[in-house]
Amino acid sequence: MLLKYVIAWLGLMVIGIANGVLRVGTYGKVMAELTAHQLSTLSGAILMGLYVWLLSRIWPLQSAEQAWAVGFIWLFMTICFEFLFGHYVIGHPWQKLLHDYNFLEGRVWLFILIWTTVAPYVFYRLK
Repeated sequence: MLLKYVIAWLGLMVIGIANGVLRVGTYGKVMAELTAHQLSTLSGAILMGLYVWLLSRIWPLQSAEQAWAVGFIWLFMTICFEFLFGHYVIGHPWQKLLHDYNFLEGRVWLFILIWTTVAPYVFYRLK
C-alpha cells in the first residue's frame, strides 16, 4: 500500500505545479504577490485535499500508523522536490526558496506542508 501512495505523490506534485502556474498566469497578475501566494496556498490545499480524499476511497489505509507513514513520506518527498527541483532545475536561489517559509512575513506555505503530512491521517479517521 505504501508504494501506491509513494507513486500517488506524483499527483500532489502535478496539482502543486498546476496551481502555481494558474496563480502566475492569472490572478497573480492582478493582485499583490503576497495575497496571490496566500490564495494559491488555500486553493492548493483544497485541491490536494480532494485528491487525498479520492485516494483514501480507492486505496483505504489500514491503520493510523500507515496513514502517518504516508504523510511523513509525502512531507519528505515534497521538501526534497521543492528544494532540489527548485534550485537545480529551475535555478531559484536558496534564499528565494526559503522565503516562502517565513510565516512572520505572511508566507503560509508551511500550511501546505502540514496539510500534506496530516491529510492521510485525517481521511483515514473520517472513513
